[in-house]
Amino acid sequence: MIDFQTLGWDVRTVGELDHRLLKAPRVKLRSANPGPNGDIVYCVDLRVNKPNAGQYLTSTELHSVEHFLLEGLQRYLPKNFLSIGIMGCQTGFYIVLLNEGRAEVICNVLENILQDMQTATEVPYANIEQCGNYQNHSLEQAQAVARRILAARTEWLDIV
Repeated sequence: MIDFQTLGWDVRTVGELDHRLLKAPRVKLRSANPGPNGDIVYCVDLRVNKPNAGQYLTSTELHSVEHFLLEGLQRYLPKNFLSIGIMGCQTGFYIVLLNEGRAEVICNVLENILQDMQTATEVPYANIEQCGNYQNHSLEQAQAVARRILAARTEWLDIV
């Protein structure tokens, strides 16, 4: 049995929630799936925009922030990071981690990545060799999204 409270999550907000109640920007544990050998795969929502509120991330914002999250999660959590995915509704990202579900650790890593973005001089992997749409990036737009997320840092775990 996974003790979500010990991991720092509000047990009432773990799992799928009515999207009309979600706030943003927020960090929420979506799922924790134990494997047969004791490993646990955690899926965390980084919700940037409130669902169905009329403001959505553009494809350029999503793409550029995704690249920063990919690079940063690989750097800060190399043994735990599995994947980053864009939410199809254009309101945020799914972060998939192996054996790391502590809210404090995840939030601190995200804060570090978003802070790092502010001094970056280019979007990571935004070149023809490493990206299938390398011209669809904007450092400035990604930095603006990061600033917006960082501005809500004290409320990240206040989901509904």
